[in-house]
Amino acid sequence: MDHQQLLDVIDREAAALVTAARAVGPMAAVPATPAWTMAKLVKHTGTTHRWVLGVAEARAFVSPADLDLALPAAEDDYPDWFAAGAVQLVETLRGIEPDADMWSWGPDQHARFWSRRMAHETTVHRWDAESALGGSGSIATAVAIDGIDERLTNLTASLNFRPDDLAALVGNGESVHLHVTDGDGEWLLRFAPEGLELSREHAKGDVAVRGSAQDLLLYVIGRRGLEGLAVFGDAAVLESRDAMRMF
Repeated sequence: MDHQQLLDVIDREAAALVTAARAVGPMAAVPATPAWTMAKLVKHTGTTHRWVLGVAEARAFVSPADLDLALPAAEDDYPDWFAAGAVQLVETLRGIEPDADMWSWGPDQHARFWSRRMAHETTVHRWDAESALGGSGSIATAVAIDGIDERLTNLTASLNFRPDDLAALVGNGESVHLHVTDGDGEWLLRFAPEGLELSREHAKGDVAVRGSAQDLLLYVIGRRGLEGLAVFGDAAVLESRDAMRMF
């Protein structure tokens, strides 16, 4: 997915998150993220949007502590606050070339890192929010496939925030093959002594996991287990690396 398509995803997913938040109210429990009420989920996602907005405006790292979030005093007003921040973020990123140099915490130091990262951040938290409605929302196949790739691409960098969990990426050559069954998406993860080696190929791993793009994405980011996915081979390779799925 390209920069503009990903910004469209942010627009769409932010609007759906707001709809879910307004429908249940700020104190509603969020089954997908049991530690959060809806207000906490909206605050987290909106704060992330506004931090990235600050980075985009400065084209450099901005400390979250230095931001004026303008957070409303009343949690009932969080959805409107969130919606306004999402609009600002998308408008700002639309005005920046995707190849423009920009600080990021990942390996891609360009504006396109943030359109991609925020598209998937917003999508997943919209899915979380909709769990409060009593059902399970859906994630478009193309978005889910790109979300898996984005997560795996940035996996090592993301675990730098949790250095104790980096050990989950170290091994003696054990490998995991992930295969999307409703679209084009295959990845081979090899856990080498130096850390994770990632390739996009059809290859045999010590264990293979097959499933729909949405189910594989939700597994990769720790929102679901292996139940309902097709697993072939040594599942212990996955179980010993569960820390890498936290997101």
